[in-house]
Amino acid sequence: MRLRLGHLHVPSVTSYQHAAALQSRLVHAFLASKSSTSSTAAPKLTIPHGTTNITIPPGPSILTFEMQPVYTCGRREIGTISPEQQAFLRANGQAQFVEAQRGGQTTFHGPGQLVAYPIIDLREHNIRPRCYVRLLENSVIATLARYGIKGFTTDNPGVWTTEDKKIAAVGVHLRRNVTSHGIGLNVNTDLWWFNRIVACGLEGKQTTSLEREGVQGKTVEEVGAVFAHEFGKLLGAEEMYPLTEERILELPEGTGS
Repeated sequence: MRLRLGHLHVPSVTSYQHAAALQSRLVHAFLASKSSTSSTAAPKLTIPHGTTNITIPPGPSILTFEMQPVYTCGRREIGTISPEQQAFLRANGQAQFVEAQRGGQTTFHGPGQLVAYPIIDLREHNIRPRCYVRLLENSVIATLARYGIKGFTTDNPGVWTTEDKKIAAVGVHLRRNVTSHGIGLNVNTDLWWFNRIVACGLEGKQTTSLEREGVQGKTVEEVGAVFAHEFGKLLGAEEMYPLTEERILELPEGTGS
């Protein structure tokens, strides 16, 4: 059976809550589809197919976004960020603060940054969690190479352009082997936001972007399409098809992603 990967890029700068809602519905429907004993009872997703639409069970997909300013902490930090620290991160209402279920520590998402949430079943693809993180990192590295930037991994998580300059963060969540959350790749992000935190808990390190590395005029949507393609290629997808916000939001609401 051909492996097909659905992709949605949300075209406007969106809130973390909207991104999380789209992700949650896909994860919930994917899990429900896996556990359903009846094909008629399982959730279905309507997708474009030529000049018409077809309905399919939710399967491997990837969501890409450009978010409004938000600082998120990982699940191990939930409940540990003091009210004073949260108020500082909100920067007089310029940003949100959100406790997320992903791995990793506090990081920033905002305009000019590509956020990508792949939703796949690791067991179906025979991928171990640690190998999945490396797949995400390698997808970023392949994306950077398309723009003439050499990225690499170190003993610290994420993707780097030098030993001290990080260009992409990684943080994932698993629920019954189905992935959520993913990567944040700086395209033309205002790096000032990262100066206000110890990004990902790494003292003495800097943050960089495609723009800072000399790649000018690229949009988050453009880079998102490249990343989705590179991720799909490494995953072994033979076909990509478009998803729409409208159809995803028709799926049942989920929790815990």
